[in-house]
Amino acid sequence: MEERHLNNIAAHKKLYSFILTLLVTIIVWNLPTSMFHIDGLTVVQQRIIAIFVFATLSWLTEAVPSWATSLAIIASMCLTVSNNALTPFKGEGQGFGELLSAKAIMASFADPVIMLFLGGFILAIAASKYGLDVLLARKMLKPFGNKSENVLLGFLLITGLFSMFVSNTATAAMMLTFLTPVFAAMPANGKGRIALTLSIPVAANLGGMGTPIGTPPNAIALQQLGEMGMSIDFGQWMMMMMPLVALLLFLSWRVILWFFPFTKKTIDLEITGYVHRGWKMWVVSGTFILTILLWVIPKDYTGIDSNTVALVPMAIFALTGVIGAKDLQEINWSVIWMVAGGFALGIGLNSSGLADAAIESIPFGEWSPIVILLVSGIICYVLSNFISNTATAALLAPILATVCKGMGSSLDTIGGTTTILVGLAVAASSAMCLPISTPPNAIAFSTGLVKQNDMLKIGITVGILTMALGYAMLFTIGKLHLLG
Repeated sequence: MEERHLNNIAAHKKLYSFILTLLVTIIVWNLPTSMFHIDGLTVVQQRIIAIFVFATLSWLTEAVPSWATSLAIIASMCLTVSNNALTPFKGEGQGFGELLSAKAIMASFADPVIMLFLGGFILAIAASKYGLDVLLARKMLKPFGNKSENVLLGFLLITGLFSMFVSNTATAAMMLTFLTPVFAAMPANGKGRIALTLSIPVAANLGGMGTPIGTPPNAIALQQLGEMGMSIDFGQWMMMMMPLVALLLFLSWRVILWFFPFTKKTIDLEITGYVHRGWKMWVVSGTFILTILLWVIPKDYTGIDSNTVALVPMAIFALTGVIGAKDLQEINWSVIWMVAGGFALGIGLNSSGLADAAIESIPFGEWSPIVILLVSGIICYVLSNFISNTATAALLAPILATVCKGMGSSLDTIGGTTTILVGLAVAASSAMCLPISTPPNAIAFSTGLVKQNDMLKIGITVGILTMALGYAMLFTIGKLHLLG
């Protein structure tokens, strides 16, 4: 009865939040253009501001699911600010502005970066279906022996490595199942169980930074950089991020052991699970290796970019029957929609001329680059602890791109636009303080072995280390002009 009452309260809260979001959006939609203090603001641009406000409030309050907000963004833009808009929303004249291409808005769902993500999802589904993940975990954890501290390090490193190529959520769920037989041989009241359980979400969150497909904020930052003519390929991203991830995983190992030392000094490790032994396993393994090689080898040698490479496993698995139509249902389409919604917002800001108008009206060039770097990172970190890090990145990336464009060469002192936007991805992955911060956190918390206070201690400590080292690395790389 009490649970039903709480559910009713939560439902009413979401309803009131949604109504408030709609009211604020309607008000912004109908305000006089002079209220925005942007010279030459058109009707179309004002509508995009209103849609942006709707997205912000919806993602912050979670009045509706994040993916539903992204769908609403794309639909509302097509219906109200595109050349295929409903007749009452069309107009003419200089003050009205130019309508956007509906085709371009819809294409945000088929952006090349979306293809990159789909390729990553397909690889993960195939690896899980045929037991490649279990086989790798079994082989890779074996060298760490049975000393408790070393087993913890093994789980951190293997989880981190998997989450670079497999969904963080799927990685966390898989690795936690491997812990079940381990816990049976450990003291029920010891801190070792807490240490091992917390290692999974920490490593999954950190490992996601290692590749462009590791976590959606990476893809969002890459797409925004690509639009500004500062592309980073798959191999460059890995060369930049892999050393950072490796260092952070090692430091996390020491942090976890500091807070939660093992009572039992040895652990009998046994990894169980289904492993396919047929020819399809060879297809999965070979395709996995081929895809990663094509991603890592520079485009100058292969002639194809990372997004095109992502089509390789899709085609091979489909033609060989490794992946069937039913398997496609396992793709995390909600994440795809969320990312696409963020891309659509970017299209609206740039194609409508709103970004350029804001640059001309707001003296971004007078702002301190250091302040922008720190404030953007802190805002992203705080928001990502309470709402989806994908939603946070989708919300902030277009804003920061506009700010960076307006600041021009003044950003050179901190390494340019790359430092700001890749820093956004780092900040999003640093947020792991609460069970609601990331799906891996929620999965670990659901085991009942970890208290919120335990997660808070580790999350804050590792998050601060990640932010400090990540931004220091980006600053150094930028100053040395090692990236575009």
